[in-house]
Amino acid sequence: MSDADQAARLAELARMALERWPGDYGSIALVKYRENAVFSALRSDGQKVAVRVHRHGYHSDEALRSELLWMQALARDGIEVPPIIPTSDGDIFVTVTAPGIPEPRQVDVLAWMAGAPAGSSEDGLEADEASAATLFFGAGALAARMHDQVEAMTFPEGFTRHAWDEDGLIGEDPLWGRFWELERLTAEQRDLLQSARDHAMWDLAAFGKRPDNYGLIHADFVPENLLVEDGRLKLIDFDDGGYGWHMFDLATALYFNLDHPAYERMEQALFEGYRSVRALPDDHGALLPLFLFLRSTTYLGWVQTRPETQTAKELGPMLIERACLVARRYLDDRVRAGEPA
Repeated sequence: MSDADQAARLAELARMALERWPGDYGSIALVKYRENAVFSALRSDGQKVAVRVHRHGYHSDEALRSELLWMQALARDGIEVPPIIPTSDGDIFVTVTAPGIPEPRQVDVLAWMAGAPAGSSEDGLEADEASAATLFFGAGALAARMHDQVEAMTFPEGFTRHAWDEDGLIGEDPLWGRFWELERLTAEQRDLLQSARDHAMWDLAAFGKRPDNYGLIHADFVPENLLVEDGRLKLIDFDDGGYGWHMFDLATALYFNLDHPAYERMEQALFEGYRSVRALPDDHGALLPLFLFLRSTTYLGWVQTRPETQTAKELGPMLIERACLVARRYLDDRVRAGEPA
């Protein structure tokens, strides 16, 4: 089915799910359809909400509950994230079946967050150097506050999320797919990515996992998930959140802006903002080329496992080109640093 036809059926499922929430809702509108289908809906009392219909099989019930509990903990610690709206029975999500959809879907409802996205994955960031620097300084500080919150957090019993670790990124069965099997890759591109993958496995083992470099991360810290309102930054879309290296969040923030004229200032501001809140040793920051490459592998894996989606069709060529660019930069950086080839 086309994305539009799939979204229409998921919209009907969302309407059915909303019957479990208090209040009456009018028409709903599709906001985004990638991993999940996200709809906006307006309640009769004027409150606007986001309705998330989750991709089948992406998260277990325990993992989704853990995501929502983490969001609630972040909110209690002063980080602006979407408030979770419980059902009439007090549940934070439900599982719903609907005609024309072959499997049940998890659905949750979040209060709509005011603010405008800072950018988009497709178009990057439209901002001059000064504005970009201000934004990325704030983004760095926000990421650091989030990482600090996790380090101090007491996790509830049963808390579980996937891991963006060496296996989840570049192991034999990565979370988002075996990126090196993407059919669109040429033999030369495949060899380049495989070489970078081999070296990355060694470098990640050397970097290790400690509270100062690894923990629960957002893992989708792109500008479109940063909402700006009156100079404040808010963070949305925790669907990909899991355990991983802190540098992965910082690399994600920069990834779709590598060709922006003010990129170097963005990178500098991001690190400065992070260091204004939390320590970021120079040897951690020096691994940015590694984590930009690791970020690229996830997008190729997503395209490889979801070739039927409009996103994969439209962004696939750009994602391949960028993955090869950051892979080459990463390998060249290793050579300059005197690492073994």
